Amino acid sequence: MSIAESREVRLGRLFVRLADTLVSGFDVVELLDELVASCTTLLEARAAGLMLADPTGRLRVMAASSEETRLLELFELQNEQGPCPDCYRSGAPVNVVSVDDQVVRWPRFAPRLRALGLGAVHALPMRLRDQTIGALNLFRLPGGELPADDLMIAQALADVATITLLQHRATEANERLATQLQTALNSRIAIEQAKGVIAQHSGLDMDRAFQLLRTFARDRQLPLTRIASDVAAGRVDLTQVGPAR
Repeated sequence: MSIAESREVRLGRLFVRLADTLVSGFDVVELLDELVASCTTLLEARAAGLMLADPTGRLRVMAASSEETRLLELFELQNEQGPCPDCYRSGAPVNVVSVDDQVVRWPRFAPRLRALGLGAVHALPMRLRDQTIGALNLFRLPGGELPADDLMIAQALADVATITLLQHRATEANERLATQLQTALNSRIAIEQAKGVIAQHSGLDMDRAFQLLRTFARDRQLPLTRIASDVAAGRVDLTQVGPAR
């Protein structure tokens, strides 16, 4: 099997995974983590992050391909400056390749990109018709923008994820529509707490701690957020958390 065929098969499986959630229960946080991770393994992106709006319209970081990317996304929100907020507000893609253009557009955010060795940035709206629920952020190493084909694939993935989330909301009772995202946000908090507990216990960095947490959950075929809550609450013996594969 060629490299191109291998990527095509993996992309196909990812689209099926996203589409399957239209008719079956799923873990929102785990789904979005898989989406951003796939953007770095299947596309020519160095890092990826995803933000969703909460019921009040405020953006929250929901997934990131690494701990440093999560912190970069939080920096965008704290400073109200960067590609994801711009993309969410406009509902249109944001593509800024030039360093000079980045400095002019985001004077506080651009230096953080340089410090992390990142170049071009691409933010893609998570939008269905006139409703925008968030943005997918892709970062490229210095030396050029993402290929047009990769951007088209990333937008298609964002579109499917958007439909999935909106469809899931539509199937819930009206009183649960406003609380669904809050539940996902609470799950994200539990995951971050669990990462911190594992990192402190094992002396590992946050990225490695997350790998251990995810592997522990998958080996037991249990939802990531349930395991994270148990770890954060001290209900899991950390000596059972083996090395990530």
